[in-house]
Amino acid sequence: MRHRSKIVKLGREKQKRDAMLRSLVISLLTHHSIKTTQEKAKLTRHLAERVITLSKRGDLHSRRLAYSLLGNKKAVKKLWEEIAPKYIDRDGGYTRVLNLGSRKGDGASVCLLEMVDMEKVMRRKPKEE
Repeated sequence: MRHRSKIVKLGREKQKRDAMLRSLVISLLTHHSIKTTQEKAKLTRHLAERVITLSKRGDLHSRRLAYSLLGNKKAVKKLWEEIAPKYIDRDGGYTRVLNLGSRKGDGASVCLLEMVDMEKVMRRKPKEE
């Protein structure tokens, strides 16, 4: 029975589940939006917001904590240099989950997990010729 069971296991062992969530957060930080199932997006959102809050502190200890959570130096560097300055005035709610409907193959609910207010970063400058 699942009485009072709060842990969402996603049908995986703990190490594999943690590795999957790490890779989803790294993809979210590099691409600013990912398409995944709703349960994975909800779990990824929690870890992503925790790491962004750490990056806003800006000290060495929080950088090392973020690296221990992600395990990717490039993602941590991008987080500190590009993403954290955009959210310096925001107190939380750095990500949003948009429902896209259900997947055709297995009927799983698919959604888009994206970072809020990143249109300015994602917008490309036109080439001057």
